[in-house]
Amino acid sequence: MKPGRELDAFQSRLGHRFRSPELLIEAVTHPSVGTAVRPNNQRLEFLGDRVLNLIVAEALLEADPTASEGVLAPRYNMLVRKETCAEMADEIGLGAVLRLSPGEMKTGGRRRVATLADAFEAVIAAIYLDAGYGAAKAVLLKIIGDRAATVAEDAKDPKSALQEWAQGRGEAPPDYVEIARKGPPHAPVFTIEARLADGRAARAEGTVKREVEKAAAKALLGQVTQPR
Repeated sequence: MKPGRELDAFQSRLGHRFRSPELLIEAVTHPSVGTAVRPNNQRLEFLGDRVLNLIVAEALLEADPTASEGVLAPRYNMLVRKETCAEMADEIGLGAVLRLSPGEMKTGGRRRVATLADAFEAVIAAIYLDAGYGAAKAVLLKIIGDRAATVAEDAKDPKSALQEWAQGRGEAPPDYVEIARKGPPHAPVFTIEARLADGRAARAEGTVKREVEKAAAKALLGQVTQPR
């Protein structure tokens, strides 16, 4: 089966030309349109998650041979999390070539974090099956790019940093309060406020509650650590 013009262009962006294009077609086929004769990408996503994890872990060990597990773990978590995978999927235009049902397209499936992340992992698995571990690693590390160099700073958890700041001054840990929730039930948008006991607060908005809390903590940390 030929992949078509859009997938042909996608392979150029990806930096890998498939010898078995049916693997790529499977990788971009969402469960909403998969059938018995047209497999969806869930099996590839299962494999791709493991391949991606190994490549990232190996790359971090190679980049910092003296780093301890405690140092490496947050860097690893930052690079393999769904949000980062979705960002990388967006950078290579994966959303535009996904095969989705009309209902999924109407509800923003091409931009949904979980959908993009799963498809990205499926594509990594497809490359692995098509050309081996070395090819999958080369493509993934190229897409990761500068993230590998900046992850040490990005991996610092702003919630932990804010709590340490408060406790270091004898204050209670910060609270995280859901101020608002809007949008459809399957894709809510949260507004979270991080609050200190002295009344200072900052808000953030987003679709992943844990990440919104981190963003609010980062904003509040920026306020309280500014020189007066």
